[in-house]
Amino acid sequence: MSKEAALRAMREARYNERNAGSAKASTPTKPAVRPAKAATASAPAVTAPVTDALCGHRSMNGRTCTREHGHAAKSHRYS
Repeated sequence: MSKEAALRAMREARYNERNAGSAKASTPTKPAVRPAKAATASAPAVTAPVTDALCGHRSMNGRTCTREHGHAAKSHRYS
């Protein structure tokens, strides 16, 4: 068996495996029911909005963006 024939056979086996698995998964099932959360008597804590928050986007080399959070600029400034 050549290398190409082996690769083709492996690819076809994976394709058949995926199609057999998707036929089982395609049947709709009833979603799990979560119990309702109990209402708490305490009022939610009010926090002041943080205006000096940074974007925090990480570059591939680990640097973080120093622009403000939610900036409109498409590029980031890293430091």
